[in-house]
Amino acid sequence: MLSHSQRLRAIVSGCIGNLVEWYDWYAYAAFTVYFAPAFFPESDPTTQLLNSAGIFALGFLMRIAGGWLFGNLADRKGRKYAMTLSVLLMSGGSLMIALTPGYGTIGIAAPLLLTIARLMQGLSVGGEYGTSATYLSEVATANRRGFYSSFQYVTLIGGQLIALGVQLVLQLSLSEQQLQRWGWRIPFVAGALLSVVALYLRSTMAETAAFESSSYQDNSTRKGRLPELLHYRKAITIVVALTLGGTVAFYTFTTYAQKFLVNTVHLTRQGATMVMFWALLIYACLQPLFGLLSDKTGRKPLLIGFGIMGTLCTVPLLTALSHATTQGTAFMLILLALLIVSGYTSINAVVKAELFPVHVRALGVGFPYAVTVAVFGGTAEAVALALKKAGHESWFYWYVTGCIFISLCVFIFMGSLSKLTRMDDEP
Repeated sequence: MLSHSQRLRAIVSGCIGNLVEWYDWYAYAAFTVYFAPAFFPESDPTTQLLNSAGIFALGFLMRIAGGWLFGNLADRKGRKYAMTLSVLLMSGGSLMIALTPGYGTIGIAAPLLLTIARLMQGLSVGGEYGTSATYLSEVATANRRGFYSSFQYVTLIGGQLIALGVQLVLQLSLSEQQLQRWGWRIPFVAGALLSVVALYLRSTMAETAAFESSSYQDNSTRKGRLPELLHYRKAITIVVALTLGGTVAFYTFTTYAQKFLVNTVHLTRQGATMVMFWALLIYACLQPLFGLLSDKTGRKPLLIGFGIMGTLCTVPLLTALSHATTQGTAFMLILLALLIVSGYTSINAVVKAELFPVHVRALGVGFPYAVTVAVFGGTAEAVALALKKAGHESWFYWYVTGCIFISLCVFIFMGSLSKLTRMDDEP
């Protein structure tokens, strides 16, 4: 059993590693508008962004393999082992992006190397979600699981905030031409260096008591196996449904929103960065509050609140945002959308972790989540840009709404989550 100080150290170590991993992941999205011309032949900006978004989506497909591989490793060899390995892989992907020459220098090899690096990052972050969600849920006390596990998304959003902060500093320090020529490489070098720090922290953190319990070790022939996971079909269905609406909404109002502000609202790149930075900062601070609320009221009311508000408000919010004329208006609309999405992001990790027994928990959380995110979250930006290019941008608003509505239907009929949890009797 972990002491209070050991538990806090474990949570801090897990969160910092998670922060670095997600910074590396989001640096790609934040700097796409600058490095897209370097890796692809000259054409119109929307086509270059579509090419970059396609590689972004391929990275999400690799998350499926990462969810399976690292979920298996976490259930068989330990949460700590899998989390340490994933951050090492992320470091390599970031360094490759930083060092790859542009299309004008090495031709088609440039986008190919970019793709390989993104696939490495996808494999890493695909394993990161399930293992870190499992780790934070297992080291938390039973009455504070929602609160402690919410810090997974605090650090996930924090990674995006740091990426945006670095982008803002570079925008203020370098000219547009300098950023497009070489300045965009700086955040990827920084990400590779930060990963070394995360690697050290994770190598020294404690393993969870649930994993080390003697009753768990008796399941050595069953742990981390896909055939064993298929015995928990209801839990898998809930994970998929929970992720479907949540991931599309999350990536729409975080990753894609910045490009939307530039391409559709016609804010400057610096203005869009400022809007997203402050909106995401407040969004990150909301996560522990929502997590604490879920410990007192239950998880299901927050999920249903997200489903109802997301279904009713997405089209009006995106329509109003497309007609925004000032940074202040754009900021308020995005912040309102993120407030709604918090009903999902703050508690989705603990809800998923509580559904599975310990011997397939990391795999159960990570693998179906990775599949759903790859199919829907990773393609959200590409769908939005393709519909914009076709002249039907508003269709994307309804697409997001439909995904959230499907999740809402499952939230309503899935039964009591308190009766489905499998964590209450664990050490």
